[in-house]
Amino acid sequence: MNLSRRCLLLGLSAATAATLAACTGSSSTDATKPASGGSAAAGDGKLSGEITFQTWSLKNEKFTPYFEALIKAFQDQHPGTTIKWIDQPGDGYEEKILQQANSGELPDVVNLPSDFAYQLAQVEQIVDLKAATPEAMSSYVPGGLAAYTFDGVEGTYGYPWYLGTDVSWWNTDLLTQAGLDVANAPKTLEEYYAWAETAAAKGVKLVSYMPGVTDFKNSGVTIFKDGKFVFNTDEAAAIVDKFAGFYKNGAMPAEALNDDTADNANMFTQEKAGYTTATTSFVSQLENDAPNVLKHVDCTPRFETAPLFTQGISVAKGSKNMDLALAFAQFVTNNDNQVAFVKIARGFMPGTVEGNNSPESFSGELDNELMKKAVGLAAAAMPKAEMPAPIQYSNDMKAYVQQQIALAIKGDTTAKAALDAAVEYCNKALTA
Repeated sequence: MNLSRRCLLLGLSAATAATLAACTGSSSTDATKPASGGSAAAGDGKLSGEITFQTWSLKNEKFTPYFEALIKAFQDQHPGTTIKWIDQPGDGYEEKILQQANSGELPDVVNLPSDFAYQLAQVEQIVDLKAATPEAMSSYVPGGLAAYTFDGVEGTYGYPWYLGTDVSWWNTDLLTQAGLDVANAPKTLEEYYAWAETAAAKGVKLVSYMPGVTDFKNSGVTIFKDGKFVFNTDEAAAIVDKFAGFYKNGAMPAEALNDDTADNANMFTQEKAGYTTATTSFVSQLENDAPNVLKHVDCTPRFETAPLFTQGISVAKGSKNMDLALAFAQFVTNNDNQVAFVKIARGFMPGTVEGNNSPESFSGELDNELMKKAVGLAAAAMPKAEMPAPIQYSNDMKAYVQQQIALAIKGDTTAKAALDAAVEYCNKALTA
């Protein structure tokens, strides 16, 4: 590998997509058995030989039966094939992928979040699946495909596998105290801001987070253009100033400045805030942590565009058995097998159009009506869901940006100065 490619690999960012390690819920007996239907072959002719399939933190009591059955079903359909399954721990996956890529030993079929796929696509380590299997593309949700289609790198580099999005959660008791009705819940950010001000006047806090690039994007602000971050606009500064007002008038708790998703949920479960965002599995958290709060909780769609969190299946460009690798990658991600998977991985959506058009196919066995409602809302949003930030926006960038925004909200700097510093930092990080 030449020096420039190796340097790009050394720049692998931390994964931004949520993993299944924290997924809640249990599975039915049927859900652990993947279906054998759907397209398996990516090319013509009989499949044979061996490939390696790598997952991320999924070899455990909950998911192992699923994968063992999945592999057996494929091998039974294609006698003479062997799928060797390996699983990497949740911690250190970034380093493991880097090591495998640098040594030319990527598994034939590999589970990658979109930011890892982006880095590997840049250095030609994984297959352009749009070029290799164009007939398969229409099976997957557009947002999922877009998450694996990168500016400056022609092609699509992952089959969307299991996807996440979130919905809006409301404490209806607190809404009543504020004179608000969840039946008329906001559909836009501006409507939400108006609700926050109305509630604050009644002593109810509805803001549990700081604004970030997702809020800017949903308000029409361009985040990344011509290879640079450009979100330090007057429009974005006005949004930061709006939240500074919320902070001053009591619309948001001080804990919101921590910019921690777990803290946001905790503020909601402790009734310090009457609104939060979370995946459909939030119901399970409420059942465990705040059953009395759950009695007066409802959910509605996200404002504007729902965020998309991705895990996908990619194929190593160096695979010595490309037909088998492509066939198995499609088999893992066909609709029947994805639906069976998300029955176990509650809180996630399948990456297929068919699956999201029929949420009852994976939510029908749920015994909680609120979770069923949330799943339906998430599935309905999935076709138009988008990545919440550009693929170039790393965790390190996000941490710095949110620190600057917190300073502006507290009044320690101006909103425009905070965003100028944030954009300068992000652009320097691009070339570091």
